[in-house]
Amino acid sequence: MAAGGQTAGNVTGGGLRRTGLGVTERRDAWWLGPLATALALGAFGVYATFRAIYNAEFQLGEGTSTQPNHAYLLSPFYSPLIVVPGLPAWISPAFLILWAPGGFRVTCYYYRKAYYRAFFLDPPACAVGETRGRGYGGETGLFLFQNLHRYFLYLALIFLVLLGIDVVHSCIWPTAGGGRWFGVSVATLVLAANLTLLSLYTFSCHSLRHLIGGNVDCFSCVALGNVRQQAWTWTSALNKHHMLFAWLSLFSVGFADFYVWMVASGRWTDLRLI
Repeated sequence: MAAGGQTAGNVTGGGLRRTGLGVTERRDAWWLGPLATALALGAFGVYATFRAIYNAEFQLGEGTSTQPNHAYLLSPFYSPLIVVPGLPAWISPAFLILWAPGGFRVTCYYYRKAYYRAFFLDPPACAVGETRGRGYGGETGLFLFQNLHRYFLYLALIFLVLLGIDVVHSCIWPTAGGGRWFGVSVATLVLAANLTLLSLYTFSCHSLRHLIGGNVDCFSCVALGNVRQQAWTWTSALNKHHMLFAWLSLFSVGFADFYVWMVASGRWTDLRLI
């Protein structure tokens, strides 16, 4: 972005700055980042939508008709599993809950920058021309809902607890005598890794960092000031890697669903380690 808020472009012989989509003086492959982002986010969106519509093979183990001698496994796309009697069969339980974690990511400060560039080309990259001819008006119109990010954060924290319960369930195996015993399988590690990465992504959130200490001018002047300062320090350290956690957790939640799908369909065998 050029000085004075003008869109970056090429300087002509007369000293005027030429603007337009993709116009830039950059000589590097600036388009690789937006292209990779568009392909990755687009692929995840297609996969998640397909799995929600597929509406099958998302759980197995004790209490189900699929591999009842296995510990209970539930895809993170369907957790918590909400079954409403009387709903049409085509309404997948995933649709009842995916709006919450999906909303958290859509309104995320990092993802906003990522998909604005990748899908809306607004702008395509730093110092690269865009199509918008007027000044940036902020998220005050169509994207006003982006300001709900903090409230989606509260829901995301609840989902971490629910996913943690799913990890616990994956460690409780039924025994031949009708009892239960502790066990760990590859699925347990997959679900636990997903929970860890989602937690790092959530705890590195800009809104959580601000909620803890961003609105405090003096930690020693407020209740639990030392605790809040330490928590703010931790979240600040995590916040430096927010982009990395955003991508790793996106991959992990997709792979966790895929793993449960493969095991529930019988294509893969979940190896019990303990």
